[in-house]
Amino acid sequence: MKILLVLGAINGALAVILGAFGAHGLKARVDESLLATWATASEYHFYHALALLLTGLLAKTFGASSMIAAGWVIFAGMLVFSGSLYILVLSGQKWLGAITPLGGTALIIGWLMLAWSLFKHA
Repeated sequence: MKILLVLGAINGALAVILGAFGAHGLKARVDESLLATWATASEYHFYHALALLLTGLLAKTFGASSMIAAGWVIFAGMLVFSGSLYILVLSGQKWLGAITPLGGTALIIGWLMLAWSLFKHA
């Protein structure tokens, strides 16, 4: 539970830092479409940092290991989804876009796992 809270807080800060870097540091270096890709990555990164905090709090409240598992799946999805987009923009390797949906799928699965856990325990 505690690790999800810590990961959520750290990733919240990281999402703000990377969002600011994209808005200011990359503006003169990449085209508009890549800036939009970066913005999507940092937006999803931030939303799912909050989801990690929520999941950690819910797991602490209900004591459900299934909520902790959901948090780990959300964390993995966030890393793959946002991470692949960040690397795509920085490297210019467009093939990384093929990995991004795997992260999105993990995010969806994590949210559904959380919903199921809440249904069972809340």
